[in-house]
This record gives sequence, structure tokens and C-alpha cells, in this order.
Amino acid sequence: MLMIFELMQIAVKTKKLPIIVITIVFITLSSFVVHWLEPDMFVTPFIGFWYVMTTVTTTGYGDFVPETTIGKLYGLFLYIFGIGLIGIVIGKIVEGYGMFQTLKEEGKLRFRGKGHYVIIGWSNKAKHTMNEIIEIGEDVKIVLIDSLPSTPIESVNLFYIQGDPTDKQTLEQANVQEAHAVLIFTEENEIDPVSADGKSLIIVSSVEGYAVDLGIDIYTIVEILKEKHIPNFKHANVDEFVIADEALSDLMAKSAVHKGSSKIVMKLLSRKSGVDIWKLFNRGLWKTYNDAFEELKSLEANFISDQYDFQILKKLNEPLPDDAELYVICSKDTYQNITRKFKLD
Repeated sequence: MLMIFELMQIAVKTKKLPIIVITIVFITLSSFVVHWLEPDMFVTPFIGFWYVMTTVTTTGYGDFVPETTIGKLYGLFLYIFGIGLIGIVIGKIVEGYGMFQTLKEEGKLRFRGKGHYVIIGWSNKAKHTMNEIIEIGEDVKIVLIDSLPSTPIESVNLFYIQGDPTDKQTLEQANVQEAHAVLIFTEENEIDPVSADGKSLIIVSSVEGYAVDLGIDIYTIVEILKEKHIPNFKHANVDEFVIADEALSDLMAKSAVHKGSSKIVMKLLSRKSGVDIWKLFNRGLWKTYNDAFEELKSLEANFISDQYDFQILKKLNEPLPDDAELYVICSKDTYQNITRKFKLD
């Protein structure tokens, strides 16, 4: 009996894989042993396996029970050793799950999904952006890269990675090469625009450099504090800029001159309004701007621009390029109906 308890102590200290292998071997051998000891009761090794599993898991259906003394003695052995062994395995599995959760919360695991959004730098702005992206669809995944000791919030949509965003290993861990877009935010309460934009420039240069090494294109969006820094970012092949200071100033000015205009802009920017700005590609569907304007209107979508050109009403009779990028304002359901109808998804 003491030897069995000593074996249990050794098993507890054993690593997960060896103990799982030992358990599988033990259950398999026991299935053949009980079949060999009492072939009349356990007519096949599978019946023996059924008896062993119902015994060591303490289920105990009682449909098959040993009748001989040697069979009952082996059953006692299963009670003492087998149940303990299964308990250790279950404990190891729970321990492994707990370790997995800890590593995930601390940002030590690799993200293996695709089509996700990578956010670099946690702040209230980043949190709000994440919530807005999630409004697009409940299944969207956000990967956050930051130096925080653990994930800032618990969310099924958020996967946290702790690390330096200028480090290639961190970018690989976030699987940025498969991301839909990479969004780079300045640090919260950063008052020095040169320092903030300089840090963002280093980060986006690392991301774009990593893309060049892989021979792929990674769509990058960067928050910039000063517009005069844009030329520096253009050399880094940044796809889009969001100028924080100028955007706020422009919105304040519009509100002062045209009272209430800021509410319209903020309402449009928020997905809670029920409508949003969506992007469509022509792909030869419409010959003129008017063709696109009228058909999209019939589908309850407002055609507002071709890329950055908002003068749509002045050029309705002009040819619409096959590679035109059309922006419309409509609900999510309307956008999905349009993409399904014209097979644009």
C-alpha cells in the first residue's frame, strides 16, 4: 500500500505528457488483463475496457462485475491505483488549462487567426476604436500589442500580445501578415507631438519593413498629432493618416460656424446610428456615375464619393472607371444586400 502512495507522489510530479501516456498504457493493459482473468464475464477486450473505464472514472454502472477472487482483487487494484491515476490526469489537464489562461492574459501566446485587426498602443481612443470595429460583426478579432503586464480588458474579441511592436518576433506573434489592417495609436496624454509622432514613425516603419521582407502588403493606419509630419510618414508607405489635432480643430470650427454639424459627424462616425460609410468597387458594373447613383439609390444607399472626389452630382453623365472606389452611406443590412447582389464580397 505504501508503495502505491509513493508511486502516486511520483506521478503528481511527473510532466503532463508522460503521465498521459502512462495512463493510456495502464488502461489498455488493464482491459486485456480483466479479459484474460475472466473471459466468461469480459468476453472481449472492449468489454474489459468498458469495465476499466467505468471503474476508474467512478461511474460504476454495474453491468459487468468480476466474479472470481482474482478478478475482484484486480478490481480493488483499479479502485486504488486507477482512480488515483485518472484524478492526477484530470488535475494535470486543469493545471494546463489554467497555465494557458495565464499565458494568454499575460500576452505570451501566438495568435494564429486571419483577417483580424491589429491595434498597437492601448488607450481610450484604441478602446473606443476596438468597440466600433466589433460593431461591424460579433466574430471580428482584435489583436492588441502593448507592454502592459496583462490584458487591459477581458473580451472574447480581444487577443493580447505583450511585446515591442518594433520587434519582428512580436509582429510574427501577432500574425500581422494575415491581418486586415494595422492601427497605430499614440500614447495617451502624450503632449510632445514630435516625440509621439517619432515613436509612431518607428513602429510603422518596422511594420512596413516586415511587410517588405515577406513580399506582401500590410494596410497601415496611423494616428498623427501634427499634419506637418505627414511627409515623413509617406516615405514609410503608410496607407492612411488620422490627424488628431487637426481633426478636432476642424470639427470645432464647423460646429461654431454651422451649429449642430458636429452632432451629425459624430452620429455618422458611430455605428450605433444605424448607418455607416461603406466602400464598394465598380468592377465594370456601371458605365456612368449616374448608373451607379440611381441603382444604389434604389437599393437605399447614398452614393457620396469616388475615392476623395465628392463632386458626384456634377459628373453624373461622365464614364465611371472600372476600377473606381465608391463610398456610400447606408445601413449594414443594405451594404450586405448590395455585396450579395453584385457579388462584391
